[in-house]
Amino acid sequence: MKKIKQIELFKNLTDDELKEMEPYLVTAPYKKKETIFSEGEPPEWFYIVLSGKVKITKLSHEGKELILELISPHEIFGGVAVIRGFAYPANAVAMEDSEVLKISRKNLMRLVDRFPNLMYFIALQLGDRMKSSYDSLKNIALERVEARIAALLLKLANKIGVENDEGTLIDMRLTKQDVADMVGTTVETSIRTFSKFKKEGLLTDHDGKFVIKDPERLAELSS
Repeated sequence: MKKIKQIELFKNLTDDELKEMEPYLVTAPYKKKETIFSEGEPPEWFYIVLSGKVKITKLSHEGKELILELISPHEIFGGVAVIRGFAYPANAVAMEDSEVLKISRKNLMRLVDRFPNLMYFIALQLGDRMKSSYDSLKNIALERVEARIAALLLKLANKIGVENDEGTLIDMRLTKQDVADMVGTTVETSIRTFSKFKKEGLLTDHDGKFVIKDPERLAELSS
Protein backbone atom coordinates (compact mmCIF):
# COMPACT_ATOMS: atom_id res chain seq x y z
CA MET A 1 0.00 0.00 0.00
CA LYS A 2 2.81 2.41 0.92
CA LYS A 3 4.55 1.99 -2.48
CA ILE A 4 1.27 2.47 -4.32
CA LYS A 5 0.45 5.71 -2.47
CA GLN A 6 3.73 7.23 -3.69
CA ILE A 7 2.64 6.86 -7.33
CA GLU A 8 1.37 10.11 -8.86
CA LEU A 9 -1.41 8.24 -10.64
CA PHE A 10 -2.99 7.11 -7.37
CA LYS A 11 -2.18 10.04 -5.09
CA ASN A 12 -5.77 11.37 -4.91
CA LEU A 13 -7.32 8.03 -3.98
CA THR A 14 -8.35 7.33 -0.38
CA ASP A 15 -7.03 4.34 1.56
CA ASP A 16 -10.35 2.55 1.04
CA GLU A 17 -10.20 3.19 -2.72
CA LEU A 18 -6.61 1.94 -2.87
CA LYS A 19 -7.65 -1.20 -1.00
CA GLU A 20 -10.43 -1.69 -3.55
CA MET A 21 -7.88 -1.34 -6.34
CA GLU A 22 -5.24 -3.71 -4.92
CA PRO A 23 -6.69 -6.98 -6.32
CA TYR A 24 -6.20 -5.57 -9.84
CA LEU A 25 -2.50 -4.82 -9.35
CA VAL A 26 0.29 -7.31 -10.04
CA THR A 27 3.95 -6.76 -9.12
CA ALA A 28 6.69 -8.37 -11.20
CA PRO A 29 10.50 -8.37 -10.93
CA TYR A 30 12.73 -8.03 -13.99
CA LYS A 31 16.46 -8.65 -14.16
CA LYS A 32 18.85 -6.21 -15.81
CA LYS A 33 18.56 -6.45 -19.64
CA GLU A 34 15.38 -8.54 -19.41
CA THR A 35 12.71 -7.64 -21.98
CA ILE A 36 9.38 -6.56 -20.51
CA PHE A 37 7.60 -6.35 -23.85
CA SER A 38 8.66 -6.24 -27.51
CA GLU A 39 7.55 -4.06 -30.39
CA GLY A 40 4.57 -5.61 -32.19
CA GLU A 41 3.28 -7.65 -29.24
CA PRO A 42 -0.39 -7.30 -28.24
CA PRO A 43 -0.98 -4.70 -25.49
CA GLU A 44 -1.87 -6.99 -22.61
CA TRP A 45 -0.46 -4.94 -19.73
CA PHE A 46 -0.17 -1.35 -18.51
CA TYR A 47 3.01 -0.79 -16.46
CA ILE A 48 4.32 1.45 -13.67
CA VAL A 49 7.93 1.32 -12.46
CA LEU A 50 8.18 0.75 -8.71
CA SER A 51 11.98 0.54 -8.52
CA GLY A 52 14.86 0.45 -10.97
CA LYS A 53 14.91 1.91 -14.49
CA VAL A 54 13.34 0.84 -17.79
CA LYS A 55 14.36 1.93 -21.29
CA ILE A 56 11.97 2.27 -24.23
CA THR A 57 13.77 1.37 -27.46
CA LYS A 58 13.33 0.94 -31.19
CA LEU A 59 15.63 -0.53 -33.83
CA SER A 60 16.82 1.68 -36.67
CA HIS A 61 16.75 0.50 -40.29
CA GLU A 62 20.38 -0.55 -39.80
CA GLY A 63 19.42 -2.68 -36.79
CA LYS A 64 20.92 -0.28 -34.23
CA GLU A 65 19.11 0.19 -30.93
CA LEU A 66 17.82 3.71 -30.25
CA ILE A 67 16.73 4.57 -26.71
CA LEU A 68 13.66 6.81 -26.95
CA GLU A 69 12.96 7.25 -23.25
CA LEU A 70 14.10 6.27 -19.77
CA ILE A 71 11.33 5.39 -17.32
CA SER A 72 12.06 6.13 -13.66
CA PRO A 73 10.25 4.94 -10.51
CA HIS A 74 6.54 5.87 -10.31
CA GLU A 75 6.32 6.58 -14.06
CA ILE A 76 4.02 4.70 -16.45
CA PHE A 77 4.79 2.98 -19.74
CA GLY A 78 2.90 0.94 -22.33
CA GLY A 79 -0.11 3.21 -21.85
CA VAL A 80 -0.86 4.41 -25.37
CA ALA A 81 -0.98 0.88 -26.80
CA VAL A 82 -3.15 -0.43 -23.98
CA ILE A 83 -5.68 2.40 -24.10
CA ARG A 84 -5.87 2.55 -27.91
CA GLY A 85 -5.72 -1.22 -28.38
CA PHE A 86 -2.84 -1.44 -30.86
CA ALA A 87 0.41 -3.38 -30.63
CA TYR A 88 3.23 -2.01 -28.49
CA PRO A 89 5.06 0.46 -30.80
CA ALA A 90 8.47 -0.05 -29.15
CA ASN A 91 10.41 -2.34 -26.82
CA ALA A 92 10.67 -2.04 -23.03
CA VAL A 93 13.80 -3.42 -21.36
CA ALA A 94 14.98 -3.27 -17.74
CA MET A 95 18.20 -1.21 -17.53
CA GLU A 96 18.88 -2.58 -14.04
CA ASP A 97 17.17 -5.01 -11.69
CA SER A 98 13.68 -3.52 -11.47
CA GLU A 99 10.23 -4.09 -10.02
CA VAL A 100 7.15 -3.01 -11.93
CA LEU A 101 3.44 -2.83 -11.24
CA LYS A 102 1.24 -4.36 -13.94
CA ILE A 103 -2.45 -3.87 -14.65
CA SER A 104 -4.09 -5.97 -17.35
CA ARG A 105 -5.81 -4.09 -20.16
CA LYS A 106 -9.21 -5.45 -19.11
CA ASN A 107 -8.70 -4.41 -15.48
CA LEU A 108 -7.36 -0.98 -16.44
CA MET A 109 -10.57 -0.29 -18.34
CA ARG A 110 -12.54 -1.34 -15.25
CA LEU A 111 -10.48 0.92 -12.98
CA VAL A 112 -10.76 3.91 -15.31
CA ASP A 113 -14.53 3.41 -15.36
CA ARG A 114 -14.59 3.19 -11.56
CA PHE A 115 -12.14 6.07 -10.98
CA PRO A 116 -12.48 8.53 -13.91
CA ASN A 117 -9.67 10.78 -12.63
CA LEU A 118 -7.19 7.99 -13.42
CA MET A 119 -7.65 8.61 -17.14
CA TYR A 120 -6.92 12.30 -16.66
CA PHE A 121 -3.59 11.60 -14.93
CA ILE A 122 -2.71 8.88 -17.45
CA ALA A 123 -3.40 11.31 -20.32
CA LEU A 124 -1.16 13.97 -18.73
CA GLN A 125 1.75 11.56 -18.38
CA LEU A 126 1.27 10.14 -21.86
CA GLY A 127 1.25 13.64 -23.34
CA ASP A 128 4.56 14.45 -21.65
CA ARG A 129 6.03 11.11 -22.76
CA MET A 130 5.00 11.51 -26.39
CA LYS A 131 6.46 15.02 -26.54
CA SER A 132 9.71 13.77 -25.02
CA SER A 133 9.96 10.88 -27.51
CA TYR A 134 9.18 13.25 -30.40
CA ASP A 135 11.88 15.65 -29.23
CA SER A 136 14.36 12.75 -28.98
CA LEU A 137 13.68 11.62 -32.54
CA LYS A 138 13.77 15.20 -33.85
CA ASN A 139 17.11 15.83 -32.16
CA ILE A 140 18.56 12.64 -33.63
CA ALA A 141 17.48 13.79 -37.08
CA LEU A 142 18.48 17.44 -36.91
CA GLU A 143 21.10 18.29 -34.28
CA ARG A 144 24.84 17.71 -34.24
CA VAL A 145 26.00 15.00 -31.83
CA GLU A 146 27.54 17.38 -29.30
CA ALA A 147 24.24 19.28 -29.02
CA ARG A 148 22.26 16.04 -28.72
CA ILE A 149 24.42 14.77 -25.86
CA ALA A 150 24.30 18.12 -24.06
CA ALA A 151 20.48 18.19 -24.40
CA LEU A 152 20.22 14.61 -23.14
CA LEU A 153 22.33 15.36 -20.05
CA LEU A 154 20.21 18.39 -19.20
CA LYS A 155 17.02 16.41 -19.71
CA LEU A 156 18.22 13.64 -17.38
CA ALA A 157 19.43 16.17 -14.81
CA ASN A 158 15.99 17.78 -14.81
CA LYS A 159 14.28 14.42 -14.50
CA ILE A 160 16.43 12.49 -11.99
CA GLY A 161 19.10 15.02 -10.95
CA VAL A 162 20.25 15.30 -7.33
CA GLU A 163 22.19 18.35 -6.16
CA ASN A 164 25.50 17.70 -4.39
CA ASP A 165 28.68 19.64 -3.57
CA GLU A 166 30.04 19.26 -7.12
CA GLY A 167 26.92 20.05 -9.10
CA THR A 168 23.93 18.01 -10.30
CA LEU A 169 24.31 14.23 -10.07
CA ILE A 170 22.39 12.23 -12.70
CA ASP A 171 21.24 9.51 -10.35
CA MET A 172 21.62 6.44 -12.54
CA ARG A 173 24.53 4.58 -14.09
CA LEU A 174 24.90 5.24 -17.80
CA THR A 175 27.55 3.78 -20.07
CA LYS A 176 28.89 5.66 -23.08
CA GLN A 177 27.06 3.03 -25.15
CA ASP A 178 23.76 3.89 -23.41
CA VAL A 179 24.27 7.56 -24.26
CA ALA A 180 25.21 6.71 -27.85
CA ASP A 181 22.00 4.67 -28.19
CA MET A 182 19.93 7.53 -26.80
CA VAL A 183 21.26 10.14 -29.21
CA GLY A 184 21.75 7.97 -32.29
CA THR A 185 25.54 7.98 -32.62
CA THR A 186 28.49 5.61 -32.23
CA VAL A 187 30.07 4.76 -28.89
CA GLU A 188 33.38 6.17 -30.18
CA THR A 189 31.77 9.55 -30.84
CA SER A 190 30.10 9.42 -27.43
CA ILE A 191 33.47 8.76 -25.73
CA ARG A 192 35.15 11.64 -27.61
CA THR A 193 32.34 14.04 -26.69
CA PHE A 194 32.46 13.14 -23.00
CA SER A 195 36.24 13.52 -22.98
CA LYS A 196 35.83 17.00 -24.45
CA PHE A 197 33.13 17.94 -21.93
CA LYS A 198 35.34 16.76 -19.06
CA LYS A 199 38.38 18.69 -20.30
CA GLU A 200 36.23 21.82 -20.53
CA GLY A 201 35.00 21.32 -16.96
CA LEU A 202 31.37 20.79 -17.94
CA LEU A 203 30.99 17.50 -16.09
CA THR A 204 32.73 14.71 -14.25
CA ASP A 205 31.75 11.18 -13.30
CA HIS A 206 31.85 9.00 -10.22
CA ASP A 207 31.16 5.26 -10.17
CA GLY A 208 29.42 5.37 -13.55
CA LYS A 209 27.22 8.36 -12.70
CA PHE A 210 27.68 11.77 -14.34
CA VAL A 211 27.82 15.04 -12.42
CA ILE A 212 26.97 18.21 -14.34
CA LYS A 213 29.18 21.09 -13.20
CA ASP A 214 28.29 23.76 -15.77
CA PRO A 215 24.63 23.49 -16.86
CA GLU A 216 24.68 26.96 -18.42
CA ARG A 217 27.42 25.98 -20.86
CA LEU A 218 25.66 22.70 -21.67
CA ALA A 219 22.48 24.67 -22.36
CA GLU A 220 24.42 26.88 -24.81
CA LEU A 221 25.80 23.81 -26.57
CA SER A 222 22.36 22.19 -26.81
CA SER A 223 20.65 25.19 -28.42
